[in-house]
Amino acid sequence: MPQHIQRSIDSPLRTGLTRAQLWEAGDKGLIKCWEVGRQRAARFPDLAHRCVAGELPVLGWKGGVSRSLKKNEKYGSLKYLAQWQGLRGEDLDIDLSAERSLTCSRTGMVVTFTPDRTKYFNQVAEAEV
Repeated sequence: MPQHIQRSIDSPLRTGLTRAQLWEAGDKGLIKCWEVGRQRAARFPDLAHRCVAGELPVLGWKGGVSRSLKKNEKYGSLKYLAQWQGLRGEDLDIDLSAERSLTCSRTGMVVTFTPDRTKYFNQVAEAEV
């Protein structure tokens, strides 16, 4: 199984794949998330511009932030990171064995995108201000 998932922004969107091929292959669905991000960028240019500006808006996966929390850091899904890269018009570039931290330009929140689902799955959001 590959540990580093990469795909060029010039790659055409894939078609005709089964659910298993999209979500359960070695890329763990990251390519599909990135492709969805690319499609959303075309449909929602304002959202794409916010991502290009360094914002981490709320998307369909854990990792986005809508406001600052007392605890200025949280964990997010690699699927979020893949979709965000697609929204930004970037190549897909995710290491499945590493964490990557980004700071939201709007809220200042630091989000660490991790392959460890236990870090973000039951994350408590009670410290909101």
